[in-house]
Amino acid sequence: MEKSHLVHILRTLDKKEIRELKKWVASPAHNLRQDVVDLLEFLLSGNHLYNEKDLEKEKVFGAVYPDRTFSDSELRQVIHFLLKATEEYLLYNELFKDEVSSKTALAKVYRQRQLPRLFQKTIDSVQKLQEQQPRRNHQYYENEYALQFEQYSYLSGLSRTVPLNLQEVSDANDVAYLTNKLRLSCIMLSHQTVFKTEYKMGLLNDVLNRVEAEPAYLEIPAIAIYYFSFKAISEKTNKEFFQKLKEQILLHGDLFPTEEIRVIYLLAINYCIGRMNEGDSDFVNESYQLYKEGFGKNIFLENGILSRFTFGNAIMIALNLKEYQWAENFIKDFSDYLEEKHRDYNVHFYLARLHFEKKDYPKAMQLFVQADYDDILMTLVAKTMLLKMYFELDEYNALESLLGSMRTYLQRKKVMGYHKANYKNIIHFTKKLLKVTPYDKAQKEKLRLELAGTNPLTERKWLMEQLERM
Repeated sequence: MEKSHLVHILRTLDKKEIRELKKWVASPAHNLRQDVVDLLEFLLSGNHLYNEKDLEKEKVFGAVYPDRTFSDSELRQVIHFLLKATEEYLLYNELFKDEVSSKTALAKVYRQRQLPRLFQKTIDSVQKLQEQQPRRNHQYYENEYALQFEQYSYLSGLSRTVPLNLQEVSDANDVAYLTNKLRLSCIMLSHQTVFKTEYKMGLLNDVLNRVEAEPAYLEIPAIAIYYFSFKAISEKTNKEFFQKLKEQILLHGDLFPTEEIRVIYLLAINYCIGRMNEGDSDFVNESYQLYKEGFGKNIFLENGILSRFTFGNAIMIALNLKEYQWAENFIKDFSDYLEEKHRDYNVHFYLARLHFEKKDYPKAMQLFVQADYDDILMTLVAKTMLLKMYFELDEYNALESLLGSMRTYLQRKKVMGYHKANYKNIIHFTKKLLKVTPYDKAQKEKLRLELAGTNPLTERKWLMEQLERM
């Protein structure tokens, strides 16, 4: 059963969900079979869900049917029934998570059953709930449209003389569509930039023209924040759009649920990183401020987990600005949120980078030399940091040995073309630096021109600095 869908689902449940699922399965409304109850009880007791031996079919069958001979078909049947009951519980939870949406659906049931008093009572309570919602994201406007449409459906069945709320239905539908289209377009454009793919944006130009023709739309945060996100990403050189986006985030960020504001922050940060890659140093501090604000609000955690990429990017931005204390505190405060399988080597690596940037080479060397990273590029970065320290400390024997091991590593590992070429160039020019005669101006000028004209070469700046010091 180790690889069964049921086991994978049960492993995701928290304590509250486990208690609720047990009650759900024990209720005759959802399950009439005792063997389903017994199977759930066995799987959730002790450490059975995570112990491979406890999940062997024969052992599971024996726990559910202690006095019977093993039958694979019977076991598969009871697993199927428990899986079905678990999926129904999860679906119920999801449907009732949004009270406005679920009560609007209830109003629809009362309307269809021609129960006008119950319909009106329910729709009135839904409208109050909607007005009290603290969020104003796309879901709010989708709910508003569904609510207005349900009201229209009820009114249109009463009498031809009853005024209809068609304008409200249309307006709500427009806002919901504009918000969703702009939101999706931002994500598509960001993905397109990173993964070098091409998407057809459909009616996007009509949407942009509509928003620009009616400035009142930009008073709706859910439209404004995605409009300025899209304009910033698509028109990179116009910094005004990014500033407008940042204003919207600061003013209205609290109107969005955590999972959505996280995406918005990452859209803004990715824009900053794009500008940084094009040489605009102003955006190093901009991205740092966004990371600080986001981590201050804990918005970068997803189901209690922090992406190792976000963890690393935040630290490197801080180190770029020499915000060493913030970086050190950040590693200490957020390392426990990394996935366990990635935690140790990421913490080890970024602590080493911190000591390297602080010029505390003995500590950095000790950490880098001891490192055993699962990630190929992380290993190559660590070796490059060692290379720089050995060179600056005139430890040439260690440097020669390291250059040889880096070359062997590149030959042995499957490194992507760009990265392989980059690190080969770093090795090549470091060896050339070792052979430069300090007082030979012609030789140094020739090497300077070579460095300037070679791509890819991520350590060009450092190599140039070492050449200048000779």
